[in-house]
Amino acid sequence: MPAPATKSFSDFRSEAKEGRSPQRHRGVVKVSVGDDFLTKVNAGAAGDKCSVVILTDDPGWHGARLREAFESRGVDVGFASLRDCRFDLGRPGRDPDNPGVVMPGFDGRLPDGVFVRGVPGGTLEQVVLRLDVLHALKLLGVPVYNDGRAIERTVDKAMTSFVLARSEIATPATWVTESEAEARDIAARETAGGRELVAKPLFGSQGAGLRRVSGVAGLPPAAEYDGVYYLQRYIEPAAAGWHDWRVFVIDGTAVAAMTRHGKGWINNVSQGARCEPADLAERDDLRTLAEHAVAALEMDYAGVDLIRDREGRTHVVEVNGIPAWKGLQSVSRVSIAQRLVDDFLDRYLQRSVLHSVA
Repeated sequence: MPAPATKSFSDFRSEAKEGRSPQRHRGVVKVSVGDDFLTKVNAGAAGDKCSVVILTDDPGWHGARLREAFESRGVDVGFASLRDCRFDLGRPGRDPDNPGVVMPGFDGRLPDGVFVRGVPGGTLEQVVLRLDVLHALKLLGVPVYNDGRAIERTVDKAMTSFVLARSEIATPATWVTESEAEARDIAARETAGGRELVAKPLFGSQGAGLRRVSGVAGLPPAAEYDGVYYLQRYIEPAAAGWHDWRVFVIDGTAVAAMTRHGKGWINNVSQGARCEPADLAERDDLRTLAEHAVAALEMDYAGVDLIRDREGRTHVVEVNGIPAWKGLQSVSRVSIAQRLVDDFLDRYLQRSVLHSVA
């Protein structure tokens, strides 16, 4: 049996920084940290099938599509919730049979890769623990897709907006504050200039909790948004009727897009929006802007929401690190689940798994 592969912790750090996954092997992988060793046991022995866990509380339609795509590549796939993952650091020393992170169904081992489809909400402590598990898995050499840092940057709308603005990517003017007095001043100033605002939950998704603010009196109480005002300038669509675009980006490349026509001013599919295919070859501004946004946020994949204003300027409104794609798939010829799985396996697991012939 060949000797275990040994790498310094700095090697792993530099590979992660360069966007490369650490080389991983079946059996024991030892990562040197000074004079000590951080020892990890990969799932299975030599010759076993590659194993991937999809983290979600509700596999549903997306889980079924991902399972099919992974199985088409000869990969064993299962589901688990981050609620059920934990740290076990109670044994002395660096026990090779205890990597320190426990995932249900693996009996002290770890999967070869983790695909994140959901991070459950909860108290601050619970959410931090769940993200800690994702960070720890990556430190142990387990590829996580999207990883904890990418999810942190996008589940928090304030940080998403900050990164986009600092990267000079067109995005609506945004203000985030805990002060109700400041929020009222912002609302007064904006509406005096004939503009509206959109109040959003900092950690919201699928269009839930959005409210248009056309005056100070319409500003909701801070308690409705857990004490934080996230206020974004409302963008009036360029053409008649409410609509925007969702562009799906994988490994830096826009692979599919759709126009979403809302029943009202909220264009999310979960809120009843109608989907139409959008040809990226004819929408170079959408493709380029979406790709730049995902690159700035350093993500493996994302769903990017864009809108064009009445002056013809396109803005990135939101970037989703755990995007749904059921609506987009209904109007796209690209198998989004297969593209995601192929990218994950080919870039991060670096092993001989069967390519889909579909």
